[in-house]
Amino acid sequence: MSVLICGGAGYIGSHNVRAFKAHGEDVIVIDNFATGHRASIPDDIKFYEGDIRDGSILDKVFHENNIEAVIHFCAFSLVGESVEKPLKYFNNNVGGMISLLEAMQRNNVKRIIFSSTAATYGEPEKIPILESDPTKPTNPYGESKLIMEKMIHWAGLQHGIKYVALRYFNVAGAWHDGSIGEDHHPETHLVPLILQVPLGKRKSITVYGSDYPTKDGTCIRDYVHVEDLARAHILALEYLRNGGESNIFNLGSGDGYSVMEMINAAKDATGQDIALEIGSRRAGDPARLVADSTKAHEILGWTPEITDMKEIIASAWKWHKSHPEGYDDK
Repeated sequence: MSVLICGGAGYIGSHNVRAFKAHGEDVIVIDNFATGHRASIPDDIKFYEGDIRDGSILDKVFHENNIEAVIHFCAFSLVGESVEKPLKYFNNNVGGMISLLEAMQRNNVKRIIFSSTAATYGEPEKIPILESDPTKPTNPYGESKLIMEKMIHWAGLQHGIKYVALRYFNVAGAWHDGSIGEDHHPETHLVPLILQVPLGKRKSITVYGSDYPTKDGTCIRDYVHVEDLARAHILALEYLRNGGESNIFNLGSGDGYSVMEMINAAKDATGQDIALEIGSRRAGDPARLVADSTKAHEILGWTPEITDMKEIIASAWKWHKSHPEGYDDK
């Protein structure tokens, strides 16, 4: 039996490909390279180039392979772009989920693990955030992911599909040997943006707001290492294999790091000074976002293993230092 990883050439998807392979799973990947990179996929992984909105390519994959479960990472994920181009996000994210669930139904595939997001919560009413807290997305990206969660729920009730939706908080780091890492165009994530300063690709990092009600006035976020995140997907598959019911889990460390703490950890990890500038607050940035991942610990047996921020950033630095221009396929 095989595991189909949709979007396996992206940042999180490619790390899951390696993690599932290392776990002994037979992995198959489909990706259209809208944001992913061919160079991130090992040569010995069976690969299909295609868009999951195309039901015919999905049928081909399912017909040619004995697929037991789908791991779904295919989504556009830039919050700002989603506000500017909401229909692009609903077309790709929601449209892709419709096509995938229809293909799973046609081909009798009954398990899916879905890459969801903390953006489904919107502005939190309390911290830390529980899975049972209200979901009120404040942008089309978060709204599209919430719609996708609901689609899986209703399709599951009607067609017997069991699912796990994993709501990520902030993901950082890179594969331990530095062979793959984070390469977005444009880059919007904090850690790679910070590391562009010691790489000489920008003069300074801008801190958006220094007057939040936090310990140092900068926003606090919950970070989880990408390899810990991949391990959660493996545990989610084992959970479904063991008869677990459809469920939703937060994935975070449960600890918050401020922007200033992240910059200082990057200084320690790189051994270089990192210039910064203080900018004004960005609209819609909550002061603090931290996950309560107790449910994932109690039900999946998942606990983050790489929790030291210097270690997380050091793994990212290893990738960026050896790949200063990212992958060579863009």
